[in-house]
Amino acid sequence: MTTRFSHLLVVTALALCLFTIGAPKEAHAEGFISPLIGFNFGGAAACPAINACQDKRLNVGIALGSAGAVFGVEQEIAYAKDFFGTAPNLSSSVLTVMSNVMLAPKVGPVRPYFVTGLGLIRTHVDFTTTSLLTTDNNNFGWDVGGGVVVSVAPHVGVRGDIRYFHAFQDLGFVGFSLGTSSQLNFGRAAAAVNFTF
Repeated sequence: MTTRFSHLLVVTALALCLFTIGAPKEAHAEGFISPLIGFNFGGAAACPAINACQDKRLNVGIALGSAGAVFGVEQEIAYAKDFFGTAPNLSSSVLTVMSNVMLAPKVGPVRPYFVTGLGLIRTHVDFTTTSLLTTDNNNFGWDVGGGVVVSVAPHVGVRGDIRYFHAFQDLGFVGFSLGTSSQLNFGRAAAAVNFTF
């Protein structure tokens, strides 16, 4: 395990602890779990814009956490295959593991929310079928976004949001350009079913 990756794990763990300790403890907080599906756009993603894109890359994941009357915390894990597009002898992926705080006031069956947090953004690029040129980057990063949850039945809702992800460190891809910035950044639009308990 590299020193950089060890530092990344320590900082991520500390951020998660701070979020958990600093989150208000509300009497009627409810837990939630939200399997999600979406697509990435903008920045380094293969799809340059959220609309009119023919090259959408599927993103799947799950969010779990707890939300009270106004505030909450969330842990989200998401994975995008073929993040940088498709080409002969190219495979790529991005994994995000983010610890977020939420501003999520509940207004009847509707809960609009704003999220921001810190975590791991892991990229993998394999340029050949024999894996002669493989690059893995574990970067510390942040995310910010918002959306809404609408309850459709007791303990079941639908959820949609848009988030922006940005890595703090430069990527180390050999012969691969991310345009004007060497720090990975992208947006994600996602929909989910929200189960509360």
